[in-house]
Amino acid sequence: NMVGNSPPFVQVLKHIKKIARCDATVLIEGETGTGKEMAARAIHYLSERRDFPFIPVNCGAVPDNLLENELFGNEKGAYSEAHCVQRGLIWQADGGTIFFDEVEAFSPKGQFVLLRFLEDHIFKPLGSEQLKKANVRIMAASNTKLLDMVIQGNFRRDLFYRLDIMPIELPPLSQRKGDIELLAEYFLNQYKLQYNQPDKYLS
Repeated sequence: NMVGNSPPFVQVLKHIKKIARCDATVLIEGETGTGKEMAARAIHYLSERRDFPFIPVNCGAVPDNLLENELFGNEKGAYSEAHCVQRGLIWQADGGTIFFDEVEAFSPKGQFVLLRFLEDHIFKPLGSEQLKKANVRIMAASNTKLLDMVIQGNFRRDLFYRLDIMPIELPPLSQRKGDIELLAEYFLNQYKLQYNQPDKYLS
């Protein structure tokens, strides 16, 4: 579902295919709307993990007080509202891929929690006495250059280097103008089907 044939985009597609053959951590950077989650899904579904879950995490939407519960889950009775075992997002992604979207939005606590998990993929659900090891591939995406945030003191340097193992930078549409017509026709056809419209054409 990644549409385009401009030289910068074709290079990205080649890079995606190459990265899919390796299981290392991936960092995808690019402006809003460049298709970072689509690229992450393409890597996942081209990889050996394709038959296992792809779990996206919106880092900007997870509050600090719920962070570890969301990621790692909890045992029954871990806190007053924990009436049953809850599998966290990392637990749900076991065997597959967990994708941290907008990772630049993580608070200092979120960055620390993610760094600790990246070190050995070991976590402990809330209320559990046992450690668990997650068999997951890590991918992350950022709308801004994480290295710039590191230099400004707004993102942990050690976490950046843990994430930046296999980097991809997606080109904005201003660098792939030859794809504008292809994309316009693709979306026109997609919405024609979605809204049950008659054939429509661009002049």
